[in-house]
Amino acid sequence: MPWDLTTDVEAFASTAGDFLRTRPVQHTVLLTLIATLRRRGPHAYGPEDPVFGFWRAGGSVEAVLLQTPPHPMMFSSMPAAAVAEAAETLADRPLSGVNMTADVLDDFVERRGAPATVTMRTRLYLLDTLTPLPAPNGQARVATTQDRDLLMRWDDEFHAALGEQPSADRGAFVDERIGFDGFVLWEVDGVPVSMAARSRIEAGMSRVQSVYTPRELRGRGYAGAATAAVTQHALDQGAESVVLFTDLANPTSNGLYQRLGYRPVEDRVAVRFS
Repeated sequence: MPWDLTTDVEAFASTAGDFLRTRPVQHTVLLTLIATLRRRGPHAYGPEDPVFGFWRAGGSVEAVLLQTPPHPMMFSSMPAAAVAEAAETLADRPLSGVNMTADVLDDFVERRGAPATVTMRTRLYLLDTLTPLPAPNGQARVATTQDRDLLMRWDDEFHAALGEQPSADRGAFVDERIGFDGFVLWEVDGVPVSMAARSRIEAGMSRVQSVYTPRELRGRGYAGAATAAVTQHALDQGAESVVLFTDLANPTSNGLYQRLGYRPVEDRVAVRFS
């Protein structure tokens, strides 16, 4: 059956919320996006209205999509029938790109019939048992409003290192996380040398984000220490599941997170349409 599309986040949350909460690990980004849009309003990520969609099978929701333009449209995992229906439902809608699980991407792109360029391949990891590595010099602390300028600068550098433009909402991203103690800094002799952030806990899940160490300070174990600290902080605050994404093109980070106790869950691919 065709996908149902809406721009009403409350209607979408009412219809698809149970489906999303049944698999909070796999739906980590979708859950946090929806929570942010409900908290900060429909234009939290840009001036255009977001688009939500769900696909039913046998009366129950089996797949969802979400787009906050101009960002790519994100899909949950979905059966083959939903891929075909998605391509048909979205045939006349402009799409800058999509983010999908790797197993269905090729089918959708072929049905879309537009040239597509892979922008990133990512892997979702779930914490099994946190296994901190031997700690480098220094200690962790929660970031405060006094660290805002540093966090803003490092957030810009983090996106630049990924080849991305700084996010238009980075100020809100930083301020919100400072507000719920969502940034952890690793510091040596009182000087911050690395950062790691986490999302709010949604459906028992929190996601590690924005792990960054300035280039001149890398190779000393600071990123691993910051990641372990922010992970432990999420657990201490009541998270039942802690997850993170890695860029599959970066073997260093993939190896680091596995040594910390994170285990692979699924692979995703983001593409840009010409």
